[in-house]
Amino acid sequence: MPYINVSTSEKIEDKKRLLEEISILISSLTNKSKRFVMAKLDDDSEMYFDDESPCCYLEIKSIGSLNSSEMAKPICNFIYEKIGIPLDRIYISFEDVSASMWAWNGKTFG
Repeated sequence: MPYINVSTSEKIEDKKRLLEEISILISSLTNKSKRFVMAKLDDDSEMYFDDESPCCYLEIKSIGSLNSSEMAKPICNFIYEKIGIPLDRIYISFEDVSASMWAWNGKTFG
């Protein structure tokens, strides 16, 4: 934890690089070790957001450490710089998960 799921209508050529770079960004923004960041990418997805122009939806989950008002801009900027999707074509969902509802290594965090 944290976990980030990136869904986009764009085709990503270097998937591994994008996943590593967004993991580093999320680690930095949450002040949590990159070792615990899990990232998932669903690219080239059929998506519609007012029209068929490129768009992106991100889900970010973590036990605490989410400051959505401070994190939204750098995440949107990252998506624009790396994928080329305009900021007004990006949605982000933030979810603060209770430690008792998140498990790793066979046990919950709380």
